[in-house]
Amino acid sequence: MFDATRTLYDEDHELFRHTVRSFIKTEVAPHDEEWEQRGRVDRSLYRAAGDAGLLFFATPEAYGGAGIDDWRFSAIVNEEFARAGYASAGLGIGLQNDVVSSYLLDMTDDDQKARWLPGVTSGELIGAIAMTEPDAGSDLSGIRTRAVRDGDDYVLSGSKTFISNGQNADLVVLAARTSDDRHRGLTLFVVERGMAGFERGRNLAKLGLHGQDTSELHLTDVRVPVANRLGEEGQGFFQLMRNLPQERLSLAVTAVAAAEGVLGRTMDYVIERRAFGRPIGSFQHNRFLLAELHTELEIARVFIDHCVSRHVAGELTAAQAAKAKWWCTELQVRIADRCLQLHGGYGYMREYAVSRAFIDARIQTIYGGSTEIMKEIIGRDLGL
Repeated sequence: MFDATRTLYDEDHELFRHTVRSFIKTEVAPHDEEWEQRGRVDRSLYRAAGDAGLLFFATPEAYGGAGIDDWRFSAIVNEEFARAGYASAGLGIGLQNDVVSSYLLDMTDDDQKARWLPGVTSGELIGAIAMTEPDAGSDLSGIRTRAVRDGDDYVLSGSKTFISNGQNADLVVLAARTSDDRHRGLTLFVVERGMAGFERGRNLAKLGLHGQDTSELHLTDVRVPVANRLGEEGQGFFQLMRNLPQERLSLAVTAVAAAEGVLGRTMDYVIERRAFGRPIGSFQHNRFLLAELHTELEIARVFIDHCVSRHVAGELTAAQAAKAKWWCTELQVRIADRCLQLHGGYGYMREYAVSRAFIDARIQTIYGGSTEIMKEIIGRDLGL
């Protein structure tokens, strides 16, 4: 039903929301536990998402897309996966829509669009982005992977780590160093599955998000055609900076919806669960705690909807995205922690969804730029 209290979305958006919910019910829920045990979402999820029109909304019709330049549709996908508690599957889809899309839609020439957009829009091709290295996380100047021009190719050597969609990815948007200049020494390339010397390491064992493949990537003298370079040589740092606000807003949107989901399920639990002859939610401490969490979450929802509207209008700044990312992900972690506590011993059991919400939330304050880095961005924006 259309939520009149939220002004961000109109009826067309809410009709699409029902489509996403139906998709999750039929294509995600029956397989989710299997994916969690296997450590990887099946590739068929992306093909099904493409068939349902849930990928790359802004892809022009000429390349098989809907040509809808409205990020709110992507936000709805993020919200529904997160609210339902399917963080592993949602992260992969969100990465395709909110991170990889920014590079393949906005930074490609016509030939590159024709080569890659039909596949990523249909779900036949899965994308990833590779910035992080063993010795370089938030500090992009620490990237050591090298790209040396050799005729019509670049020869790439180096390693990446913590790469989401790393096992499944067919196209990897990869940052490599083409010179030693701190900011003008990075260039972006698309490395494709099957290129000689491009190997995937182990699928990393993580605290949470067990169904989301996260991998090491290794490049040993990989010849990448100049035709796979995104934009001009030396522009990679600026391209990354341009796209990070949308990635961080995506994580913030996910955080608020995930918190809404776990808090809603916890409300059901504290009403049904009884102790000393009364519902545990009726005890003053618990009642006050839930009042606090609901208030904080409602404030976060209003702020995030404002940020999304600013982004759709092309007005979201890097500092605003940083504020949204750190505040909302920290709130998600806090709400998941308190909700687990309200479940008592049952909350520690894997069969209860709150336990998974707790462990899946923890990475949110780290990837996409840690809370500390977000505060640094905000502080600099304040002139400090």
